[in-house]
Amino acid sequence: MSKKNNYLGPLFIIGVIFFVMGFITWVNGTLITFFKKAFSLDNTSSYLVTFAFFISYTIMAIPCSYVVKKTGFKNGMSLALLVMAAGTLIFIPAAEMASYPVFLVGLFTIGIGLTVLQTASNPYATLLGPRESAAQRISVMGIANKGAGIISQIIIGKLLLAGASSTDPKEELDKVVVPYLILTGVLVVLAVVIRLSKGLVEVSEEEEETSATGQLSTQKTSVFQYPNLVLGVLALFCYVGVEVIAADTIINYGVSLGIPENEARVFGAYTLGGMMFGYVLGIVLIPKFVSQQAYMIFSSVLGFAVTVAAIFTTGFTSVMCIAVLGFANAVIWPALWPLALSGLGKFTKIASALLVMGISGGAVLPLVYGGIADSIGSTQKAYWVMVPLYFFILYFGLVGHKKKSW
Repeated sequence: MSKKNNYLGPLFIIGVIFFVMGFITWVNGTLITFFKKAFSLDNTSSYLVTFAFFISYTIMAIPCSYVVKKTGFKNGMSLALLVMAAGTLIFIPAAEMASYPVFLVGLFTIGIGLTVLQTASNPYATLLGPRESAAQRISVMGIANKGAGIISQIIIGKLLLAGASSTDPKEELDKVVVPYLILTGVLVVLAVVIRLSKGLVEVSEEEEETSATGQLSTQKTSVFQYPNLVLGVLALFCYVGVEVIAADTIINYGVSLGIPENEARVFGAYTLGGMMFGYVLGIVLIPKFVSQQAYMIFSSVLGFAVTVAAIFTTGFTSVMCIAVLGFANAVIWPALWPLALSGLGKFTKIASALLVMGISGGAVLPLVYGGIADSIGSTQKAYWVMVPLYFFILYFGLVGHKKKSW
């Protein structure tokens, strides 16, 4: 009992970290709409917000894994929060200069900090407690992450998108100064708290277990000889793409349909609410009633069906179809990782870094969506880009993860 209680303090702190990650990550949907209006951007240019933010995962995933190995989990998390604070602080001069590129630099810097934080906090949550309940802990952290996203969409959305808009871009951009100064202060305080915390103990990674499947790794010389991993990275790329498109385009989409900005600003919260519901349902159903693989197959089919429904319906109904994608997407992430890493043995660490690089789907695919929307003049028909992505996730769930050789 006392050992279990020893986990509660550290897990609470990790929960706060996941909350902060969610608050900062899921405000991007609001920023896309805000910057599009303030700088008079087209769709493609506005989605540089997600590109700058998520491309850092690809560039920094492997370097960040070395940083965490050098600093340890605890110091790595503290360092990551300070890097994120530097990124949020860049928003202040960006607003003063009325410079969209400088805002993008700030977002890229925040992304670097988040990459370190993901690299440190995910395995920490996994290792801090019994292995058999690790998935449960990650799901609870996911709920904290998406719950924070809902709160950030409501609070930051109200500050940036509600009320009358100024005709002066500089005056409009000044709206970000106070909330991002507060965010900077919170991040610095949290970094210091974690650095000085005696409750957040350092944990050691256990040696990889040798199993019948793990022994196969000794017969292979490259991580790329594992089809389930390579296809898993591609599936994760597709998954993060549809996740970010569903969450970060929905406000813009609502506005494009003629829904007032003051109403549309909360639409992203609906998508994240769907994700939270999906997490809770996953905790209840998996693995007692349904396997992770079966749930992932169901999710990809539902994602395809709801995307098509969004394209062929109109108005608020179509918007709500995009919100339902949050529910469809929720369990794909936790289900995909174990299938992609199955049998990797000694290659598990580098394979995990490659999977983190797959998060770049959140950088590239929203840009593709924006480009299609601009070229065909329809934000609604641009959602066709998600259909082949869900098909590939379905292929991985049915066939791809079972491939053991090329």
